[in-house]
Amino acid sequence: MNIQKLISAAQQKELPDLVLKNGRILNVFTGEIISGDVAVTDGYIAGIGDYSGRTERDVGGRYIVPGFINAHVHVESSMVTPQVYSLEELRHGTTTIITDPHEIVNVGGTGALADIISSAERSPINYYVMLPSCVPATPFEHSGADLSASDLVQFRDHPLVLGLGEMMNSVGVISNDSGVIEKLERFSDMIIDGHAPLMTGKALNAYACGGIDTDHESITYEEAAGKLRCGIAVLVREGSASKNLEAIITGTVKNGIDTSRLAFCTDDKHLADIRRDGTIRYNIEKSISLGLSPIKAYQMATINAARIYGLKNIGAVACGYKADIVVLDDLEKVSVNSVYKDGVLSTEIGLSAKKEFDSSGSALHPMRSVNIAPLREDAFDVPQSEKYSVIGIIKKQIATKHLYMTHDEVTEGLKNGSVRKIAVVERHHATGSHACAYIAGYGLKHGAVATTVAHDSHNVIVTGDNNSDMLCAVNELKKINGGYTIVSDGKVIGSLPLELGGLMSLRSADEFIPMLADIINKAYEMGVDRDIDPFITLSFMALPVIPEIRITDCGLFDADKFEFIDQN
Repeated sequence: MNIQKLISAAQQKELPDLVLKNGRILNVFTGEIISGDVAVTDGYIAGIGDYSGRTERDVGGRYIVPGFINAHVHVESSMVTPQVYSLEELRHGTTTIITDPHEIVNVGGTGALADIISSAERSPINYYVMLPSCVPATPFEHSGADLSASDLVQFRDHPLVLGLGEMMNSVGVISNDSGVIEKLERFSDMIIDGHAPLMTGKALNAYACGGIDTDHESITYEEAAGKLRCGIAVLVREGSASKNLEAIITGTVKNGIDTSRLAFCTDDKHLADIRRDGTIRYNIEKSISLGLSPIKAYQMATINAARIYGLKNIGAVACGYKADIVVLDDLEKVSVNSVYKDGVLSTEIGLSAKKEFDSSGSALHPMRSVNIAPLREDAFDVPQSEKYSVIGIIKKQIATKHLYMTHDEVTEGLKNGSVRKIAVVERHHATGSHACAYIAGYGLKHGAVATTVAHDSHNVIVTGDNNSDMLCAVNELKKINGGYTIVSDGKVIGSLPLELGGLMSLRSADEFIPMLADIINKAYEMGVDRDIDPFITLSFMALPVIPEIRITDCGLFDADKFEFIDQN
């Protein structure tokens, strides 16, 4: 920022670079909408009022609001590179993201983390990084890497690093685990993201005492309110699989609580969903439709997130702030007319970014990350028992239900399609570690669905009704070096390669989105329940820090008791 130049432009002693004329400007500090011009110099806002500039664009009475902030996102879940993802965010008005790259770091370790930060430096939007706190998420699975506090500290002083990513090992926090406490202490002067699904009472108090600043895992309003009362900022999540916004915002409106410690996030969202709806744009629109005042919704999408994460000069249309601006045709419908990043029109940014990507590609590199020990079909046998613990899918949530079924109920479920096998196979070091159990509510008629996207350690996860197709699906993932696949009667129905760690594609959005849509549609045609996302839902079944029941390569896991389940 050239402060002297900005001061001169503010007084019209020299012409601003750009003036957006005749706007209705949302002031997130006062909650007012003010008519006037916005003057921009060197990518910052120099003034609001009556201005002339070198370039003038009349917005014709449209609304001018700050660029949106996605307060917590895993870019890898879009399955494209950070640059491709950033352009999709920008299209819908998001000019800042705060990302935790623990997905790719679980596969590639500190090398992958360094690559992500390098990508952040080249991003067309503000791309901030939270250092992954839990690689692996728990000691109950095999991961591609294991990061200590010392591994993380080497990155903490980078200007794009804001702090420590979501502390999923909540049990480690409240039990004073030495390794967890060391990480919390080494980052106590920075922002620390939390991850505490369904946590209440004294356990939540203890978790907050660990220095946790945010949480994005609230499912109900009551859960969110409890965390707010503990001083933890709540990031209201609406992604492709986890849709928590309606419950939290409805409760917020009904109870009339202060919203200054609420912000919006997506956590995990498919690129096709982003292309269609946007991320934070969608959250604003939905919140307004649920009765939240437009002013509060935009504050949650902008200045609230900036304040929670200590971001200076971001999140407002105000003097001295970055010229990250969204021009809207309609305030309540969040109809984006145009987007400016650092005072540059997003269409111009997109062309420039595409040229750079075409010439130099991604800062991330393909890796041979699917290393699976040889398997036989009997690897997918579930030990015989009179009674089984079964993973019960909850639609539109990543939480699961711990179901108990008799042998006869499971047998009948396998016949009618309500129950399927599910397995996780270690894929990083060819250890041969694997486990198999049953899942209810997925809906696959016949065959197998598999992916190397299996949060957070990203081993292979596969579900199906027969061992032969499950083995074929695992072998197909090995062949394509990771991604998505669907198999039936020994035939590959469709595959989507994800060359970067089995998580991300090197393709452009225009290439990738139709491929993703095609394989999702094929999964639905195979009978997967249309009220769930076939692959995102499956990917979360391996995450042992989300209640109630999960499966890792080491076995079936009770996420409430934080212990393995004996299936014998």
